[in-house]
Amino acid sequence: MTPAEQLKNEILQKTKEYYELVHKPTQDKEFVAGKSRVNYAGRVFDEKEMINLVDSSLDFWLTYGNYSKIFEKKLAEYLGVRWAFLVNSGSSANLLAFYALTSPLLGDRQVKRGDEVITVAAGFPTTVAPVVQYGAIPVFVDMELEHFNIDTTQLEAALSPKTKAVMIAHTLGNPFNLRAVKAFCDNHNLWMIEDNCDALGSTYEGKPTGTWGDIGTSSFYPPHHMTMGEGGATYTDNPLLKKIMLSMRDWGRDCWCESGIDNTCGCRFSQSFGTLPKGYDHKYVYSHFGFNLKVSDMQAAIGVAQLEKFPTFVEKRKENFTKLYKGLEGVDGLILNSATPNSDPSWFGFMITLKDGVPFTRNALVEHLENANIQTRNLFAGNMLRHPMFDSMVQNSDYRVIGDLPNTDKIMNDSFWIGLYPGMGDEAIEYMIKTIIDFTNVQS
Repeated sequence: MTPAEQLKNEILQKTKEYYELVHKPTQDKEFVAGKSRVNYAGRVFDEKEMINLVDSSLDFWLTYGNYSKIFEKKLAEYLGVRWAFLVNSGSSANLLAFYALTSPLLGDRQVKRGDEVITVAAGFPTTVAPVVQYGAIPVFVDMELEHFNIDTTQLEAALSPKTKAVMIAHTLGNPFNLRAVKAFCDNHNLWMIEDNCDALGSTYEGKPTGTWGDIGTSSFYPPHHMTMGEGGATYTDNPLLKKIMLSMRDWGRDCWCESGIDNTCGCRFSQSFGTLPKGYDHKYVYSHFGFNLKVSDMQAAIGVAQLEKFPTFVEKRKENFTKLYKGLEGVDGLILNSATPNSDPSWFGFMITLKDGVPFTRNALVEHLENANIQTRNLFAGNMLRHPMFDSMVQNSDYRVIGDLPNTDKIMNDSFWIGLYPGMGDEAIEYMIKTIIDFTNVQS
């Protein structure tokens, strides 16, 4: 062993000791109802993430590197797809997934400015933002209030000769009706993008969400199912979409050589492209207007360790959901989110909706929980169309809406969710159940 290797081993051993001293959860940290903070989400990690992070930092390969390649391969294997690509956030994953559909390489199926994309307004803005930013037209359909996902009965009404794609998310880990949406897309030759950022680990008819459509996306922001701090991914089985996404992720370049490697194709200086001089350096030929969306290898190093324990995260989320559901089932005035038929959700959160006519408001219940040190969240934007970002679009008619979106407004006014992440213990879950029941009993 060289002196450098010996020193590195000592540093990694010290990293483990530092984790044990500073970050390892302790049994003597007692949960105190009303005083201990019940967060809606949180990081769950051990010394392996920290060791990988330090190991990567010592190599000082700061951009996409070996850990990134390992993570992409293992994520693709987990999902059962051919390719997965790391990007710097879930929002960037959605950006890349949509912009891939705008590539001229897709011929007649290319999404052009003015073409339409079917989606929903109840969700996170960056599912829709790439559509708007490109100049395509989002077409909004309503939600259903049993599983709190897209109302698939409105899909045909949303269809027009300009429709090119459907881009929607699985709500808080609960899969939308993939069979219906997939059939609709297949029948009308439409692209299908699954925003899987809140549902990694979920399955529908035994197949992972994110793999039913043409492209799936994930987020590795700390509250999500696993974390890199920042980070995301796209994944696909389509070789042409793979080629386009790699180009657009990496500046729009035509070359596929990895960083630091030249002339993989063997004809770097002998090809013709556009009106460039024959033999123009292929490393600097650009086939798309692209981005730089790559992650650092240090982020990927954390992801590799997270992915190893990911199946246990999924099971713990399911267990915590079941405990919350059993504890709150039958509470007067509340609608609980239930699993979509034929699905097995990897739950991101536990959503609660007030029934019509209850003697209290969503905000009153949420404020009660927050005052009791229980963190809550609305279902993101609620109804995106009611936010200031859409003010100019109203004037310019840059979107379409099917109906009045009454269920979307119901979610905006009467829904919220609480946490069930893997680091949450039984005492915290029991405390949330008791606090909610106590409030509803007093109000009724």
